Formats: sequence, structure tokens, C-alpha cells
Amino acid sequence: MKKSERLNEMIRYLNSREFFNLGDLMDKYNISKSTALRDITSLEQLGMPIFSEYGRHGGYGILKHRLLSPIIFTLDEVYALYFAMLTLESYQSTPFHLSVNKLNEKFEDCLSKEQIKQIHQLKKVLQFEAYQHNNVSQFLDKILQSILNEISCKIQYLKNNKQVSYHIQFFKISAKFGQWYATGIEMNTNKYKVFRCDRITLLDFHNDKSQFSVEELINRSLEFYQSDKSVEFEVEILKHAKDIFYKEHYPSMKIESGTKTLIKGFYNLGEEEFIANYFIKYGNSILSVKPESLKHLIQEKIENLLNYYQKL
Repeated sequence: MKKSERLNEMIRYLNSREFFNLGDLMDKYNISKSTALRDITSLEQLGMPIFSEYGRHGGYGILKHRLLSPIIFTLDEVYALYFAMLTLESYQSTPFHLSVNKLNEKFEDCLSKEQIKQIHQLKKVLQFEAYQHNNVSQFLDKILQSILNEISCKIQYLKNNKQVSYHIQFFKISAKFGQWYATGIEMNTNKYKVFRCDRITLLDFHNDKSQFSVEELINRSLEFYQSDKSVEFEVEILKHAKDIFYKEHYPSMKIESGTKTLIKGFYNLGEEEFIANYFIKYGNSILSVKPESLKHLIQEKIENLLNYYQKL
């Protein structure tokens, strides 16, 4: 490990401690006593508030209420953070109060001219595919706040061009297919709900004590989602079609690989069109479908599509 990398690791390690001695550093980083002493001097020069403790059990202390000392990033880590930040440009709305352009300017202010030149060169040759999120989701920040504070919300939601009211405890925000989605539990029925965030027209926090912790909702989300009348399925696919599954699948599905490659899961009543559309994407990579009712759904969907194109 290079000295710069070791010092960076030490900064994070020591920020979680109030006291340490040379032996701690020597054992953790497999270094000699003289190297440990030199590293401590380097950490002090970097601004780490270290002081010596004298006496029988002498060692070193770190001042309480100190600020985290600067973390040193490698150039590759800088590039990775920069391109991760650029993905925000695809979103018209985010859960954060920020301007991506301002964030970009601040980030580049921390770099040298040569690093900025290299990053701009990388932007020409590195392409990240992302959906453009054009719809405005005005309550993303409030949804995130409600999740972090484990409080429920009263919302107005535009469904089939009508305003519908819900009492929801949200526990997840996600972005898929060009849209923001918020997942939660309807408080009156304990039913799993997914909302397109740009269709939430009003949101107010509700002060009642939440029935579940966010951790519990995450762990039990499939249990809440699966209805008593759900249909379980098992679809065998060709091995190479696993790529399709990994590109797009849903929490109610899992893949098993062995002598056969199987997609197993369930769908609820009312989701027949959704599940048929999903498996049509696999084309002739599907080897078998159980139950027969799911096979008939897929066949019917294909026949309807064929009839449509024959009439064009």
C-alpha cells in the first residue's frame, strides 16, 4: 500500500476513535514503529488534531468535536465520482436541493487544469446510457424526508385523470424507464402501492406514529405486495437470455441457474397484461411456461399484436 493510500485509510480509521497508540497502527497496517511515527507526523501536517498522552498507558488522543480531516482521493476515484455526478443531468427533478451545473462548477474548482482537461477528454469517449427524465416531480424531497423520519403522508394523486386521496408510508424512491417512482404502504389497508411521482399533486406530512419502521417495510415489501390470489409462475429460458433478466426484472421475480435456467415469481390479479408484455421480450429464448394460464396470456398478447399489424 502506498503511503498516500495508507494515510487516507488512517484518517478514516482514527476519526472513529478518541485514543490510539503506536501498536494499533503497527498491527493494523503492518508497519514498523518508525514508519508509524512518521505517519503520525504526516497526519498532523494534514490537519488531524492529534495530541500526545503521557504516563504509563501513554499514547495519542484526538480532540473531541473535531472536523473530519480532508480525505485524499486518487485520480481514478475523482473520475468515478465526477461521472457518477453527471448522471444527475438526466433528471429534471431530484430529491436534493441542488443545481447540477453549480455542483459541476464546484467540483471542477477543486481540480487542477490538467485534471479538468483529462476529464473533458474522457467525456468525449465515455458514454453512459440513461433515460431522460423530463417530467417534474415536485415532492421528491418531501418523500425522501418522510422516509428518513419514518412518518406517513396524505397525498393527492392523479389517477385516470381523477384526483384520488391516499394515506401512505413511503419506504423507497426509484427511477425507472424515464420516471421517478415512490413505493409505500397504504395505511388503511396495508396494501403495497407504487406511485409515479410526477402525478402526485399534493403532499402533507401526517403526525400519527407510523405503524412500521422503514427497515421492516423494506424487509417485508414482497409479503405486503403479494395478494392472497396471486399466481405463481416458473418460466424456463435459454442460458444466454439471462442478460435480458439482469437488464430488467422486478422484485417479485428471481432467477435460478443450474441444469436449467428458471425465472420464478408471482403476479397479482390485474397484472396479466404487464406480465405478458414482460415475457414477450424474451422472444424464442423461452423453453417452457408454467402455469398454462400464463402461457395463454402471452399467446393472446402476441395474437392481438399480429392482428393489429395485419390490419395496418
